[in-house]
Amino acid sequence: MSVAGKTILYTGAAGGLGLPATLALLEKGARVVAVDHDPAKIAALTEAAGGHERLHLLATDMSDLDRFRADLIRAGKAAGGYDVVINNAAIYPAKPFDEFSVEEHQAVQRVNVDAGIVAVQVALPTMRARQWGRIVNIASVTFYGGWALLSPYVASKGALVGLTRAWAREFGPDGITVNAVAPGAFPTDAEKIHPDPEGYTRHVLDHQAVKRRGTPQDIAEALAFFASDAAGFITGQTLNVDGGWVMH
Repeated sequence: MSVAGKTILYTGAAGGLGLPATLALLEKGARVVAVDHDPAKIAALTEAAGGHERLHLLATDMSDLDRFRADLIRAGKAAGGYDVVINNAAIYPAKPFDEFSVEEHQAVQRVNVDAGIVAVQVALPTMRARQWGRIVNIASVTFYGGWALLSPYVASKGALVGLTRAWAREFGPDGITVNAVAPGAFPTDAEKIHPDPEGYTRHVLDHQAVKRRGTPQDIAEALAFFASDAAGFITGQTLNVDGGWVMH
């Protein structure tokens, strides 16, 4: 599952699941253009990576799609183009559906889906020229389970699953595979929206087939697989990495 020598564009790369996966991809020999917007998280990734020569940090606002596109183009030229895109960045406001405005739904769509579309549009010419590429969309088991209070987020993850299938069909003739990874429940900052963390952990373990919490390494290994030649005949698929919580 080698990704050595590949340039990976990774959005949301400094987050709870992103940071450990970024470090793992660096250890496997990849060059990572790590995109994030949170200064504290970027600082934490910088420290954890220890000034790694193959890590290129890109602080940008993914909700500003025009600026995001320009920043990606500039970083891509410096890196020699992108071989792999991992669309991981996401926001997840939580409240009852009827309290969300249409504008709030659109704001989630813009970061969780539209920014990913921009990333693929920027990377696609190089992938097509090389007749090799990997796109990995980070979906969520919430799409399959239909979580309450997260309707914009669930809708955005459903859109990514749909794009995974459509892109796989369209880009396959160019040697590009497109897959999705749907994480289950991982003990990251995203779980802070739950008022009873211990009760939530019990709930998770009750529903999982594997009776332990997921770790970022579980996601990192799935990403490395889909980004490598080992997954060259797999496309249009969504892999649940959730300990057997949601089976389909």
